[in-house]
Amino acid sequence: MVENGVLGVRRVKKDDLRRIAKATGGTVVHTMSDLNGDDVFEPSWLGKAEQVTEERCGDGDEYIMISGTKNDICASIICRGANYFVLEEMERSLNDALWAVARTLEAGSVVPGGGAVEAALSIHLENFAHTLGSREQLAIAQFAEALLIIPKTLALNAALDATDLVAKLRVDHSESYGPNGDKEKRFTGLDLQEGTLRNNVVAGVLEPRPSKVKSLQFATEACLTILRIDDCIRLNPEEEDGGR
Repeated sequence: MVENGVLGVRRVKKDDLRRIAKATGGTVVHTMSDLNGDDVFEPSWLGKAEQVTEERCGDGDEYIMISGTKNDICASIICRGANYFVLEEMERSLNDALWAVARTLEAGSVVPGGGAVEAALSIHLENFAHTLGSREQLAIAQFAEALLIIPKTLALNAALDATDLVAKLRVDHSESYGPNGDKEKRFTGLDLQEGTLRNNVVAGVLEPRPSKVKSLQFATEACLTILRIDDCIRLNPEEEDGGR
């Protein structure tokens, strides 16, 4: 096999074999014998790749690199870090990023991030509350104020002045509200790196629309569940020996 340029690898995991077969278009063959016991070979079993090499990565670890495969439906990402904790954090970050891309592709629609959606909803609900003449106005106004917790938390986590940034964010979204408003300002969100506001659609700070809708729905349902609690039953602690 070596003289004919054939690279053999032993003790390969089944999951890796399936991934290689899927990427190269090959077939996982468990035996070369047919039902009659004769050795057979089908050219269709072979996959296709432009290059298969053995490379060293890191401190002595060797990997089989397969590039230029027939299908581009799967790939491997090699992470290197100073210690195990850094690698775990890198893996979590990559997993979150890949799932965000997957959810975006499934949804087919995105919304601006950086607190833009919450600020726009807050302004809309606040104006809607002013049209009501019942006590529902108070509930809607409080819901609108609660939505601003998201941009406030984002600003605080970036060690910025949350009060000042959220106030400016509300001004921009107020100017975009209504039929005669500035439609470009409805995409305004927080720029946590510069500590200012920006058009997050132009900046590429986007979120999948279903994720945003579900987060608002779940938060609202959690609040309703808590508000439905109208009584609390408390059990007195058991008395110790001697009536103490």
